[in-house]
Amino acid sequence: MNLLLPLLAAVVGSGVPGGVVAVPLPEHAVGAHFEGRPAVVHRDHALIGLPLETSPGEYSVDIGTRTGDVKVSFNVEPKEFPVQRLTIANDRMVNPRSEDLVRIGKETARMRAAYALASPAGGDLHPFLLPVDGEMSSPFGRKRILNGQPRSPHQGLDIAANTGTQMIAPAAGTVVVTGNFFFNGNTVMIDHGSGLVTMYCHLHEVHVEEGDSLVRGETFGSVGATGRATGPHLHWTVSMHGAKVDPLALIQVLGEIERIE
Repeated sequence: MNLLLPLLAAVVGSGVPGGVVAVPLPEHAVGAHFEGRPAVVHRDHALIGLPLETSPGEYSVDIGTRTGDVKVSFNVEPKEFPVQRLTIANDRMVNPRSEDLVRIGKETARMRAAYALASPAGGDLHPFLLPVDGEMSSPFGRKRILNGQPRSPHQGLDIAANTGTQMIAPAAGTVVVTGNFFFNGNTVMIDHGSGLVTMYCHLHEVHVEEGDSLVRGETFGSVGATGRATGPHLHWTVSMHGAKVDPLALIQVLGEIERIE
């Protein structure tokens, strides 16, 4: 049996490319999927991450229950992102050499494997903390032109802070990747469970190893300018079953669910 629930008004969050929406789950729900990807489940809500390439229009979340399948619809509105032009002194960081591409390919494979993790839920996600205090120097979604060449949009949030500023885990999780990457510099990736994975780049120091467990608010590294960076800052990526979303959108949605309850 397929049903369409009239729950459009109950859907909360940012229905835009790069945003996050929360769909309330009916009683006896056993799972939820969007575009073939599982949803991150939090407090009887299915959290849906909308990739930047999501087109405007009406979408639906497929929810399985013990009595049949349910579809909950929501709208995605268009959003324009500003252009950011950056000059990188080391042109190799814009136009890598052939040997660099080999290294980049291996590092990309490690990141993709981490983003594909779907571990059991690791605990309550709220409050989802900012990993560091500082200026939001480059918002999520900006179209980037590096040394006059168009590049992929910015799929993270940059927070500027002094080198050595300590960073904290936004929620409990397990460290699944550490290393020094070509573009990202010193990097840490944390698996928070239920398909939610976060990444932290350009670090000065890394205080953890793969396999370490972190609690909310625990220090795991410090801000730096390693890799492709024009100054000390944290690049923070949030991935929901592989969909990169604005970290601030996730924080907002989790707060809205808290207020509803």
